[in-house]
Amino acid sequence: MSDPLHDPGAILAQAPVGIAVIEAPGRIRYANPAYFETSGRDSTIIGRDVHELGEEEGSLAPTVRDAIDRALTDGSPSTFRSIRARHRSRPGGVYLDIDVRALVPTADGVARAVVVLHDATERVEEHRQVHLFYSSFLTSTNAIEITDAAGILVDVNPAFERIYGYSRAECVGRKPNLVRGRNSPPEFFARMWADLLDPERGYWSGELQNRDRKGRERPVFLTITAIKDDAGVTTHYLGVAVDLLEQKAWERVAGHAERLASVGQLAAGVAHEINTPLANVMLATESLRRKLDDPWTRGRLDTISSQVEVAAKIVRGLLDFARRSEPQMVRLDLREVAGQAVEFLRGKQSENVEFVVHVPGEVVLVFGDRGQLMQVVMNLLNNACDAVQGKGRVLLEVRRQGDDAEVEVLDSGPGISSDALPHIFEPFYTTKAEGQGTGLGLAICHGIVQTHHGSILARNGPEGGASFLVVLPLAATDHPAPT
Repeated sequence: MSDPLHDPGAILAQAPVGIAVIEAPGRIRYANPAYFETSGRDSTIIGRDVHELGEEEGSLAPTVRDAIDRALTDGSPSTFRSIRARHRSRPGGVYLDIDVRALVPTADGVARAVVVLHDATERVEEHRQVHLFYSSFLTSTNAIEITDAAGILVDVNPAFERIYGYSRAECVGRKPNLVRGRNSPPEFFARMWADLLDPERGYWSGELQNRDRKGRERPVFLTITAIKDDAGVTTHYLGVAVDLLEQKAWERVAGHAERLASVGQLAAGVAHEINTPLANVMLATESLRRKLDDPWTRGRLDTISSQVEVAAKIVRGLLDFARRSEPQMVRLDLREVAGQAVEFLRGKQSENVEFVVHVPGEVVLVFGDRGQLMQVVMNLLNNACDAVQGKGRVLLEVRRQGDDAEVEVLDSGPGISSDALPHIFEPFYTTKAEGQGTGLGLAICHGIVQTHHGSILARNGPEGGASFLVVLPLAATDHPAPT
C-alpha cells in the first residue's frame, strides 16, 4: 500500500478546499471531492472545456473564465471574493471565494492553472446580519447609544444626534452623563446600576428626564441592556431611548381639553346661580335711583349698575363657553365667512386700522356652522384690533393647504409673550387690562374649532405681531354634508 503522504492525488482528495486543475486551452483535467461539494457541480464536468459550460455565475462565471485564460496565457493570478453560485443541494445557493493561479506546465509544455474554492456562505451571511443590524441602528428613530463595560460611549446613532443635538464625534469617548438631566437624584442611577450588574437581570428600563445640547429637558423612556460574551462577561451596554417629548405634548393637550370640559360644566352651574342675584341687584338699584335725587347717591348707584353689567357680561361669556350645542353643519365657502366678518367689523373699528384680506380665486369649501365660524373669525379679528390699539394693520388670509382649509389672522401689534403663549386658550386667562377682557373669547374659539374637527394655533408672526391659525378639513364637493 502506498503512503498517502507521498501520493499527491490522495492528498488533494482529502483537502478541505475545492481544487480543480485546468489545462490549456481550458479543459478541466481534475477536480477533488471538495470542489464538487463546494461548487455544487458533479463529475460530468471532467474533460469538458470551461468555455463550453456557459455559466453566468458561480465558480465558472465569465469573470472567472477570463481569469483562467490569463493564468494559462501569461500566468496572471486572480482572486474573487463572495461570488454567488447556484448549488444542486442548497436551494439558497452558496457564496464562494475563488483563487486562480498558474501551475507549472506539463512535461510536454501544456499550460496549466488551478482553481481553488472556499465556501464563504457563512461569512457572507454573518456580514449580511451585521449589515442589517447596523442599518437598523443607523435608521432607528429612537436614540441608541453603545458604551463599553466602563460606561464610555463607543457609538451613537443619528437619532441620538438629532434628539440631543450632539454629534457622534462629540459623544464617542465620553460618558452618557453628557445628556443627563439636572433633576435625577443619585439614588435613581444607583438602582439602575444595581439592575444592570445583577447577573440574573442584566437590564434596566424606566422613564427619566435627559437634556439636550441647549439645556432643554427631554423626557425619554430608556432601556439599557448588558451585552455579554460567550463566557458571560459584560463587554458593552446598549441603551435605547424613546423620545417622549411629542407624547407628553399630546398628553398636555388632552389634559387641557379635559380641564376645559370640566370648567365648562362648572361655569354653566355657576353662571345660572349668579344670574338671579345679579338681576335682583339691578332691579334694586333701578328702584333706588327712581326714589332718590341726591347726586352723590345716584352716582354710586350708577357705579353699582356698571359693575353689574360687567358681571353680567362675564356670566354671558361663561354660558357661551359652557354651551355644548351641536353645530348645524352645512357646506359653506370659508371665503364668504371671512369676508362677512371683515365687513361687519370694518365700520366698528378705528379708521386707523387697516384690514388686508387675501383669499384664493377658487372656493374653499368646509362643513361647518356659519354662525359659530363667524364668531371665531370675528373674535380673532377683534383681538387683533385690540392688539394694535386702534392703529395698525390686520391681515386676514384664507387658503387651501393640501386637504385642509386655513384661516390666519395676523396683526402688527407687539405679539404674544413667551409666558402667555402656553396659556392663551385657557379660560379666564387674558393679557388685556383689567375690565377689558373676560379671558373667555379664545377658549370659546378653541372649543368651536375642536367641534369642527379642526385645530387652532397661536404663535408670533415672522415679522412680529400675533398670529392665529385655524385649520379645518376641506369638504369634498361631491359628498353630502355629515350629520
